[in-house]
Amino acid sequence: MELTQNFIKAKQPCAAGYRWYIRNRHNGTDYQHLLDSLVREGRITDAIWLLDNFGPTDAVLEADDIEADALIFAGTIIVRGGIHVDGVLRAGLAIRAGGGVRAGESITTGSDLEAKAGLYCDGTVHLGGDLRVGWSVTAAGALHCGGTARVHRDLHCDADLDVADDLLIGEALAARGNVRVGKGLRAGGEVVSEAGIVSANGILVGADLRANTHLEAGWGIKASGDIEAGGAIRAGEGVEAGGVIVAGPGYGIHAGLSVRMDDWPSSACIRAVEQPARLISGYWMEAA
Repeated sequence: MELTQNFIKAKQPCAAGYRWYIRNRHNGTDYQHLLDSLVREGRITDAIWLLDNFGPTDAVLEADDIEADALIFAGTIIVRGGIHVDGVLRAGLAIRAGGGVRAGESITTGSDLEAKAGLYCDGTVHLGGDLRVGWSVTAAGALHCGGTARVHRDLHCDADLDVADDLLIGEALAARGNVRVGKGLRAGGEVVSEAGIVSANGILVGADLRANTHLEAGWGIKASGDIEAGGAIRAGEGVEAGGVIVAGPGYGIHAGLSVRMDDWPSSACIRAVEQPARLISGYWMEAA
């Protein structure tokens, strides 16, 4: 794609960026060439502006491995090994790596990201599509996934975690911000949030489930260990724990919010090692 002077000017670029284009257009006005030139000169903000305004392409970058200070590509990045970028890693469409993906500042894609090994980022991760990671995920900033997130091992996020569809984790989830899931949340190990947890569908956890504020699911909540919240516990159906169920001081446990009251014994059961305090709604099921 060739970006002409009038085409660029119509997007109302900043004065400094437009002057850079005028000075450098004799070197070529191919879209990706301009992105590469901006990155090479350290003009990362201008390269991001260019991609935001002119969008993705169907171009494909293929390599054995990638190590770079920064990488902004308008199409899809396919790497047989790993990707290690010190700063910004951005693709207009997908990123697919046969190894791990690591970035020092941010990772952004217009569609899916797949890494056969781990995903590590010292900043934010923003994905337009699905996330599929063969090992663990660590993000120092917020993590947004526009589709389904599948992580084979652990997921650690030091800020808010937002997943538009299902969040499926093989082992543990630890988040320092809010966890918001557009469909269901399932983890093989413990799930801990230093803020709140909201799942539009159900929550299924293989160990303890803890939230420092509210814990909410549109369907049921089930954990093999304890279920604890610093605020209210709200479920559209039942709440079941292998250990105890504890709401925060002054808050209650609200089950069966999406179920008729006469159906509570079958569809809004509360099960735990002992009857929880401040059980506002739902049907307490005595231990066998």
